[in-house]
This record gives sequence, C-alpha cells and structure tokens, in this order.
Amino acid sequence: MRRRLPALALATVLAGSAVTAAAPVSAQPAASTLTKSVQGVSDPASHGDVATWVVSYSSGADGPATISDTVGAGQTLVSGSLQVPPGWTGSEGPTVTATHPGVRNGGTALSSLLTPPVQASASSTGGDGFTPILHRTTDGSLQAWNIYHHAAPSVPKLVCTDLTTNAPCAGGPWPKQLGTTPGPFGAGDIQSGLEPQYVRDPANPDRVYYSATTATSVGVACLDLAAPGNCGYWPLMDRGGQTIELAGLVELNGNAYGVATSGHVLCWTLATQSACANQPYAPIVPFTNSGGYYLGALAVAAGKLFASSSMPSGTVPVLGCFDPATTTACAGWPAAKPVGPLGNHIYNAYTAYSTTGAETGVCASTTGVNVTTCYAVDGSPLPAPVAAAGLENGVLVFNPEVVRTGDRVRGYFPIWGGPYQGAAVCHDWSTGTSCAGLPLRITHPNVNGGNTRDYGYAFDEPTGCLIGLGDAGVLFSMDPDTGASPCVRSGASVSLNPAQFYCDGKPHAVTYDRARLTGVTPANVNLGASTVTVLDQGGNPVATPGFAPDGTVDLSGVQAASLTVTATIVLNNASDFGGGNQPSLVVEFTGDAPQMCFRTTISADCPVTSVANTAGAEDATGSLTSNTVTRQVAPGSACAPNVVVNKEICGSYTPSNCKAGGAGPWVKQAPVGILGLLNATAYWRVTVTNNGPIAITDAYVVDDVEPACQTGPFALQPGESKVVHCSTYALLSLFPLTNKAKAKYTPVNGTRAYSDWSSAKACSLLCLLG
Repeated sequence: MRRRLPALALATVLAGSAVTAAAPVSAQPAASTLTKSVQGVSDPASHGDVATWVVSYSSGADGPATISDTVGAGQTLVSGSLQVPPGWTGSEGPTVTATHPGVRNGGTALSSLLTPPVQASASSTGGDGFTPILHRTTDGSLQAWNIYHHAAPSVPKLVCTDLTTNAPCAGGPWPKQLGTTPGPFGAGDIQSGLEPQYVRDPANPDRVYYSATTATSVGVACLDLAAPGNCGYWPLMDRGGQTIELAGLVELNGNAYGVATSGHVLCWTLATQSACANQPYAPIVPFTNSGGYYLGALAVAAGKLFASSSMPSGTVPVLGCFDPATTTACAGWPAAKPVGPLGNHIYNAYTAYSTTGAETGVCASTTGVNVTTCYAVDGSPLPAPVAAAGLENGVLVFNPEVVRTGDRVRGYFPIWGGPYQGAAVCHDWSTGTSCAGLPLRITHPNVNGGNTRDYGYAFDEPTGCLIGLGDAGVLFSMDPDTGASPCVRSGASVSLNPAQFYCDGKPHAVTYDRARLTGVTPANVNLGASTVTVLDQGGNPVATPGFAPDGTVDLSGVQAASLTVTATIVLNNASDFGGGNQPSLVVEFTGDAPQMCFRTTISADCPVTSVANTAGAEDATGSLTSNTVTRQVAPGSACAPNVVVNKEICGSYTPSNCKAGGAGPWVKQAPVGILGLLNATAYWRVTVTNNGPIAITDAYVVDDVEPACQTGPFALQPGESKVVHCSTYALLSLFPLTNKAKAKYTPVNGTRAYSDWSSAKACSLLCLLG
C-alpha cells in the first residue's frame, strides 16, 4: 500500500521555540448562549407539516458540553434527521441530544489528538500479524488493525490496538472472528490469506476490502473500522480444483483486482460493489499453491496489474501482467516471465519508479537464492533496485511501503530470515541508491530484543512514522529518516469545513483564525524540525507562515471553503504523553454559533392546535435553557369546524316555562293563540353547539330581527354548547314572524366562519289559515 506525504512542508521557526499550552485568559469568562428557532413551516402551520428545529449553541468556556431537546407534544421526530456539528455525537429518541467531550473556541473549532511515540507492544497483537491497517478515530486517536494471516475460518484473527494508549482498543476482547454477514463481529466463516493486501474505499476510507476465502468461494470481504464490524462479502469465483484462495487485492481505476491460485484474474467494482463484467478473466500466471495458499503478491504500474507466482519447489517463480483495458494479458507479456532460479519462491511484487517518480514497471525478489528481477511495462528488462538486489540468500522479502515526500520516492522493504531476526531495507528510487542517512539493514534492537520478523509497514502521514508488524506479533514504530525505533515523532491532522457547523440552510460568514498546539511543554518539542501543511478543499497547498514560536499557525488570510491542516511534530522526548495529558492540534474559525438541527412531523390529530420546543444545555459554565419557540397549527380540511345553531320558540302557555332554564316545550313554530296568552311576547332559545374536532373562539350569536338575541363573544370546546334566551314583545299582528339566528366564530388558529341559519316561527291567525 502506497502513501503520499504532501509536498508542502512549512517550518519557519527556530529549533527550541516555545509552545504555549493555552490561549490567553480573559478577565471575565464569556457567557454561553443557547438559542432556538424553527424553519420550514409558516405560522400558523398545518397538520402534517414537517418543522426543522434549529438550536444554536456557543460555549463560554472550553470543556465538555451536552445539548438536549425533548420533542414537544403534538409532533414526532423524523428518524435520521438529527444533524450535529463536526466533533459532536448525536443521539435520537424522545429527547435528542448532542455531546462533545471538549468544546473549544466557542464551538467553532476542531481538534485531533497528537499521537504519542508508538512503543513496541507484543501483547496488543497477540498473534502472527502481517501488515498494519491504520485508522484514525473521530477524536484523532490512531488505531492499528491487524488480521492474522493464513488462519482458518473459525480462528479469531482480527486485533485492534489503540496506538494513542498502546493498549487494546475498546470493544474487546480481542482477537475476533471475521464473517461474511454484515454487522457486529460474531461467528467467523472467512479464512485469511497468506499475504493479505488491502484496498481502502475512496468514498469511505473507514472501510477496508480484503481478499477472503469461504468454504465454497473466493471473493472480496469488507471490514468497517468505524462501526466496527463486518460490512459484507461478495463471492467472485467458486472454490474448487486449482482455485483455492486469492492473493491480496489492489485498486486500479476504481476496481479491486485479485489473482486466484489458478492464475485467473478476478475483478470487483468499488462504487457499485459488484463483480466486473465477464470476470474472472483468463490466467496470467500458472497454478500456485503453498499448503492451500497463494504464494506470491500483486502490484500495479502505469495502469496495469502484475502478479508474481511460485511454488515451494520444482518450478521457476514468474511475473504476469494483465491489462484492464483489454481484460487480457499485456502487450509484450504473451506469457509470464521468469524472475528467479528453479525451486525458489517469492513473497512480493512491487512497482519500479524512475528518478522522477514515474511508474516504469515491476520487480520481484526471490527467497532461497535471492535474486531481484525487474521488467518494464512493455516487458523489457529494467535494472534492479540495489537495496533489494544486495540481500543475502535465505532472506524473506515482502512488499515495500512506498513513501513520497515531494518528488522523493522511497521504498521500505520488510525482511527477515537468513542472518536477520527482522529488519528493513530502504531504496531511494529518486537517486537509484540505498537511502541516504539510513543503515543498509535497519534492525530494531529496542523492539523485542530485535526479534520482529518484519512482514509489513504502514506510513502514518501526520506523524511521519512507519508502523511495523511481523511474524513475532510485535507492533512497533520506525523513524523513516533515521531508522530509529521507537519513532519519536507526533502528529495530527484536522479537516475543517465551517459550513458543516450549520444546518439551517442559510449563509454564514466565517473567517479562519489559526491552528495551534495545546498541552505541549516547550522543552519537549523541536518546532524547528517540525512541519505543518495546509491544503484546501481541492488538495491544493495553501501558503501559511508555518509554526510561530508559540506553537500557532496564522490562518487569518486564508480564503477556502475548507482546510486540512496536518502537523508533523518532532519531539525531543515523550514526556507530554501520559498521566492524563492529551496534547492536541486545534484549528479554529470565527463565525456564528454552531447549530444542532432535527425535524419533526406535526401530528394530524385535530386537537393539536400548537407545537413548541425548548432546548437545554450543560457545559463548563453551568446549565442553560433556550427561548421557547411555538408554532400555532391551523385546522386543515380534515379538521374543519362543525358549528350548529338551533333557533326555537317556546310552545308553553305558562310564561315561567319560557324563561331561561324553563321546561318549554321548545319548538320550531309556536301554537296559534299562545302569543296572546303570553302578553304578546315570543320567547326564543338559541343553542349553539360545537360538533367539530377543534375549539372555536370569538363566537357570537347573530340575529337580524331581535337584537336581544345577539350575544358574544364566547368560546366552545369540541362537544360543548352555548344556550341563549331572548324575547320579542308586542307580537299581535295577524301575520307570522319568522326569526333566524346563526353563529359567527373563529376556529383556533383559523379564519372567521359562519354557521347555517336556523329559524323559528311566532304564529298568529294566519299561521292557521296558511
């Protein structure tokens, strides 16, 4: 696996410059703020609307913080809608929460832990490890993952080591089995390869793809380092006959390629997670088998795939070439080419480079009679790298870790066997010689007494260290410039995109402030030898003045949508690491208060006439409560009011039965003659009933004939009635009098409405005649 160190390395201060551990303290701490708002709905809102609730939080003091917001009555949380700023951890439920272990700069900052020098640790791996897989967690902790090679399906084989604490990662016990079923680690059904090579998902670097063997097939398996857990298996070829297992995987043009023991080329597309068309392709190397495992390795150069292949004895080790453009053997490679004497075997295949860093071909170094052979992409011979070509017989040589620093390309070869218990060999392709400043054989006497039996290295760009692992199961670090173990360097990388701190969809003006080291003692750091690189969102170097004597980097003039700041720190000693102290790299900007957002669906239940939310927080300054935001809810068509008015007249000959609360009877038309017995007075009763699902307010009885019947305002809850009594005097006309009434009212959060008219009739003689 190749790593690239960015070319820009800015360090403009003198060695021994001081680093301050904290920013200046103001005279009086600033107060934390917590503000609530809502978006996406009008006021009043409607039933079924989706509201976006925004909580803006700014801390007044550095330290841990928790924001909580209980979903208010009359609404339900939209699952998966919670958004929190970078560095925060969100949790959904009846109460949504966001937590941060250490808010800085009012919340407009991101930090990453500086990695301590990695000490040798035999207990962390506990088995026959191969090449470390490095992973940085969200807080910047560096993990080394390790899969024991050539292990049967049921054997626990996966180990995670936290290099920040030099202890097993949380989530143990380790090791764990690997399985084809996505999800947490459980029962295992995957056999690991002899020489695993891994592919990182470019769309999600937390995911690693590796060649896997099951009882019935060979294919691609997925390891999720962030979850952590298994994330799938895709069979590519049935197992049987000469198809026993795969060499490792390499990435080329968006595809992961492997070669089976049968020599067939297998192909899987990363973006679609599916097999390539018409794969597997024809063999490019002969059958290889070492106790059921592939004896060889893979490499890529100039857009072509190369595979080495050998048997433990009796054959000549070879190299084959595959052209993805034609899905056949490469031009100039009608057959696999020999790379060593009869009976030798091989564990490597690696890219050859010109002095300008261009990929020119591929090489392989045999074990037994040690011979290094190289071919150009067109199949013609190439000179062998002197560092590998000079190895003694019997030395096992494994794939190098390639590190680019600007135009310099160096390959670090792990070796053991013959006279070596474990060592590294460095070849500088830029000069065509062994690496200047390094021994020809870089041994590790401080690591397990020198017994490391090196298999592979992984380059950690932030620290600038190589992390090694081998047959002894010992994890260790090595300085790529001096070969020393442990590598007394530290580093961290922070990617800061200010837009990710906001979720309300509005523009927010921001300016970059600075990057700074915290928790570091001046005497323990050599800032003059340390470097900082700043890249914009396109990966382009951004000019900065480098580290100032106080350990800061001025970013105030930078104009970019996002930045990635990587600090590689050369330490004088490791005294700042341990004892609870956690040195960090912090990158800060100035802008509006960061936001937490979530969405809720307003209930369709008609009684819901308003929704509200209030947020709370706990931080280093104490407890906070936000303003309460309320949205009224207007009734929709399903919640339309139903107000009924019933106008009646008293049909009794006794006046006392016609007063308020009287027994009546109350009828729609009074009998002839009653008005005379009632002193020419008609007694009316108006009943207004709310038969709808929501309350009404500001209600009035409207009567165009008798003003005494008009009353209001009043309110009615669903199912509630209002009774109004009134009368009309001197009704001795021969003609009947029809009196009508209706109600005007306002539904809660609705607009003015009217009921239908209701009428009753006061009769005279003409009622009878009619």
